[in-house]
Amino acid sequence: MQFLNLFFFNIYPYLAGTVFLVGSWLRYDYGQYSWRAGSSQMLDKKGMRLASNLFHIGIIGIFFGHLVGMLTPHWMYESFLPIAMKQLLAMVAGGIFGAMTLIGGGLLLKRRLTNPRVRATSSTGDILIITLLVIQAALGLLTIVFSAQHMDGSEMMKLVGWAQAIVTFHAGAAAHLEGVALIYKIHMVLGMTLFLLFPFCRLVHIWSAPVEYLTRRYQLVRNRH
Repeated sequence: MQFLNLFFFNIYPYLAGTVFLVGSWLRYDYGQYSWRAGSSQMLDKKGMRLASNLFHIGIIGIFFGHLVGMLTPHWMYESFLPIAMKQLLAMVAGGIFGAMTLIGGGLLLKRRLTNPRVRATSSTGDILIITLLVIQAALGLLTIVFSAQHMDGSEMMKLVGWAQAIVTFHAGAAAHLEGVALIYKIHMVLGMTLFLLFPFCRLVHIWSAPVEYLTRRYQLVRNRH
């Protein structure tokens, strides 16, 4: 058990991160024809707008919430945001965005499994990654129940300490997680696994944010008579 704890929380983050970065770079260089979102909207639009919007808004909110909440040093907000208030904010915002992700992702997964046209064009990787994302959203929502038992923020600060130790390359990051509930660890391992799988599935389209659309010139499209 001690070995698994050290592996998953001292070594696995760097393994997953390396595969995430190097794998994305190699796929961009050598597999650009597979670098796409693989949208199935053109096959059947029914229910797609609601499910897709819920899922994407939810997952973007979760990503930036984790990024800011876990990696922002405590001294930057301690003067105006107590730890207990930060945890409450994280629980509320995480609950809202997590529910959006779970509902939207669940609808997308159901559509991919039950719609004959969409199912026929779906790969095993497509189904696997949306399934893992739905499970991850459900696990994240479950952690709120455990967070509610530590409203002083003590449990959250252990997770923050681990995350910041990892990104700053401090040794012994796993020590920060001593006494943390198992549900958090499962959630963290699955999250790192998603980063590990990232370069090998459709998630790579996240790198291709359409920022250029904000500055490009208008395109005039005329009907051919």
